[in-house]
Amino acid sequence: MAKYSYSPKGVCARKIDFEIEDGKLHNVHFTGGCDGNTKAIAKLLEGADAKNTVDILKGNLCGIKGTSCADQLARGIEAVLQ
Repeated sequence: MAKYSYSPKGVCARKIDFEIEDGKLHNVHFTGGCDGNTKAIAKLLEGADAKNTVDILKGNLCGIKGTSCADQLARGIEAVLQ
């Protein structure tokens, strides 16, 4: 299982860790951010298809920030899939 760490920009989360095995997401963990929301995202994405996750979450915004923790996760996943 490949482990990745992504440093998000423009959000409260300071780091996003995740693993990908056979195209599936595992062990998503946010450091910082809205605790309840980031834990829920992590639970919902356990075993999810990484490419599909990018398609669903990319562009999701938090207020006027122009991004969100979910969007930043999608960008991190997208970066490792390329």
